[in-house]
Amino acid sequence: MSKTTKSIKQLTFDSLFTTATNQDTETKLARLKQICIIKTESTTDIDELTLKSSFKLEPSHRAFSKIIADLFFEDTHINTVTLQVPQGSLGTNEFEYSWVMDTTGVTGGTYRLRVEMYEFWSSGEKLFQTAHEISINYVPQTRQARLIKIPFVKSVTGADIVVVSNQEKQLYLDIEKTVKKEQLSRRNE
Repeated sequence: MSKTTKSIKQLTFDSLFTTATNQDTETKLARLKQICIIKTESTTDIDELTLKSSFKLEPSHRAFSKIIADLFFEDTHINTVTLQVPQGSLGTNEFEYSWVMDTTGVTGGTYRLRVEMYEFWSSGEKLFQTAHEISINYVPQTRQARLIKIPFVKSVTGADIVVVSNQEKQLYLDIEKTVKKEQLSRRNE
């Protein structure tokens, strides 16, 4: 009767190396995983301020599932958005998101806007957190400021000259024609 030996489940020096390399590769991937905010730009409109933020997910969009984006205006939290990352084969690694803010009552001046992005885990931990801050010179536009203003002439005055308007000019031309007709009719008589 021969007994079959079972494989040992305890780590040995031979199996220790392969287990360590698997853990190391997972750790390296976790270190390489990051959210990079590429560009943040703003535009102003009548009582609106639009902030567009472009970001890139590294090493791939498939490594992420859900990203949280927080918007701060002068260190005051304004909004939180949850962005679901599409996992299809047609997805890209670069995305952009825009916030449109109502700026009614905000006076003109220089303000700081900050975007913070991170991946939120169920344990409450914020992973791969990144932030980008810009300073904008906000000049509120009004409807009157957008109109092209062209001045018009109310009146013309001058010394020793007479200014004739178009209506008066037409009246003088009509009188002149009438006088010429009368002169021609007198000659023919």
